Amino acid sequence: MHSKALLAACALMTVFVTSGAEAKSTHRPQAGVASWYGPGFHGRKTANGERFNTHALTAAHRSLPFGTQVRVTNSTNGRSVVVRINDRGPYVGGRVIDLSNAAARAIGVSGLSKVSLARL
Repeated sequence: MHSKALLAACALMTVFVTSGAEAKSTHRPQAGVASWYGPGFHGRKTANGERFNTHALTAAHRSLPFGTQVRVTNSTNGRSVVVRINDRGPYVGGRVIDLSNAAARAIGVSGLSKVSLARL
C-alpha cells in the first residue's frame, strides 16, 4: 500500500512540474503579425467582460491571461507600446495579436505589421 501512495505522489508531482514548465513558456518573446480592430467593436463586450474601447491601449491575445501587460514593438520602425490584454483573438491564422486602434496608431500599424511581443 505504501508503494502505491509513493507512486501516486510521484505521478502528481510530475503533473505539477510539467504544468509549471508550460506556464513559463508564455514568458518567451513572441514574434509575428499584428493587426488591429476598432470601430465595429467599440462598446461591445470583450472576452473578459469589459467594454471594448478603441481609444484605450488594449489588445487581444489567444492565451495570455487577462490583465497581462505586453510591450508590442513594430519590427519595421522600432516603435513600441505597452498594452493590456483584455480580449481573445486574433482569429485569423498567422497573427499573434490584435491591437486596439489607439495601440496600433501608437506604433505605426495601419493594416498588418510584423511585431515582437514581450510580456512585462
